[in-house]
Amino acid sequence: MSTDAQQNQTCLLEVIACTVEDAVEATRGGAKRLEIISRFDVGGLTPTLDLVREIKEKVSLPLRVMLRESEGYEVSGEAEIEKLSASARELNEIGVDGVVLGFLRGGDEIDFELTKRVLANAPNLKATFHHAFEEAANKFAAVEKLKKLAQIDRILAHGGREVWAEKISRLGDYATAAQPEIKILAGGGIDLQVIAMIRAGTSIREFHVGRAARREDAVDASRVTALAAALRESYD
Repeated sequence: MSTDAQQNQTCLLEVIACTVEDAVEATRGGAKRLEIISRFDVGGLTPTLDLVREIKEKVSLPLRVMLRESEGYEVSGEAEIEKLSASARELNEIGVDGVVLGFLRGGDEIDFELTKRVLANAPNLKATFHHAFEEAANKFAAVEKLKKLAQIDRILAHGGREVWAEKISRLGDYATAAQPEIKILAGGGIDLQVIAMIRAGTSIREFHVGRAARREDAVDASRVTALAAALRESYD
């Protein structure tokens, strides 16, 4: 395999971390990027800035930090927007790799203007648009909208609620539509078997894991190691 081909095949494992201990274990296990959140039980909310700073001191991995103040994907008012914006400004100052966010309007349409407004507070950061994407009525129109925001370089997607064969086909279609501006980050029920299926059936090479990396509600380095090892397997 050529060097260029090998680079194109490079895989990346992103692990959710809710604590400093999670971050350290994920790093020991071989994660290549962390998503920092609070409230794992509700899909992730904005963590404290003190936690982000402490994790940044303890590990050298790129950090993407959740910006989400409530459990839904629609923002309730100006006060919530200001909280999101203030956190974005602070994270820009801290110098993390990026933020993770996703806003809807009307239940099934990407809130482009709100996304743009919040990201304007963190001009130095990249962004992942999270699973709110999967609630959009027209996913491919959503991709085209998100391409207009230069800071967004990842979309976290799971491909829907069908069997994995159908979800993986859909993820592949998303990846084709999103390139070259945006990469699809596959996540949502991802485990070793699913990673192998996605690798075989799509061009996707970035994987986001939560429960698969955890044991008794904390990240376990040995589980991360198993996932990372699977991603290092040769494509020859």
